[in-house]
Amino acid sequence: SRAALEKSLGYPGKFFLATAVATDQEMERRIARHQEERAPDFATIEEPVSLARALREKAPFADAILVDCLTFWLNNLFHYFGDGSQKISARILQEIDEFFKVLDTRPTSLILVTNEINMGVIPADRPSRHFVEEQGRLNQEVARRADEVIFMVAGIPQVLKKNLFPSESLL
Repeated sequence: SRAALEKSLGYPGKFFLATAVATDQEMERRIARHQEERAPDFATIEEPVSLARALREKAPFADAILVDCLTFWLNNLFHYFGDGSQKISARILQEIDEFFKVLDTRPTSLILVTNEINMGVIPADRPSRHFVEEQGRLNQEVARRADEVIFMVAGIPQVLKKNLFPSESLL
């Protein structure tokens, strides 16, 4: 998140699209800390579910939109539209596909924050494994479409992909 904020400083008209939902006091404190770290010239959008719609609506007014974070967004989709079954619901897939359509059209510069997965414990239950699989697919598709991909390790950026002639900046 910090690196994404720094990257966004060069854009005059910027939006911060927050996907996290405060479900308890600890999360409320985290969100408040993130809000304090943000430059005052950010316009903030809070959208936990309809990411593609929010991006389409705000893109005409933004030089850049920082989305923090795709992992929270996917978690929200599973929370609201998952049924714990062996299948990922059609509504979750529809929201993700709509997001990919936005990425394909690049309505403005996008800086996306997401968490890498499968670098630790394998989830013990089926719904969690479905989440991890879908997060992996989401990250791969975002990276495929991106002009730039930066993997943060212990706060140190590792550039995984950087096009020499980007059409728009996408992290």
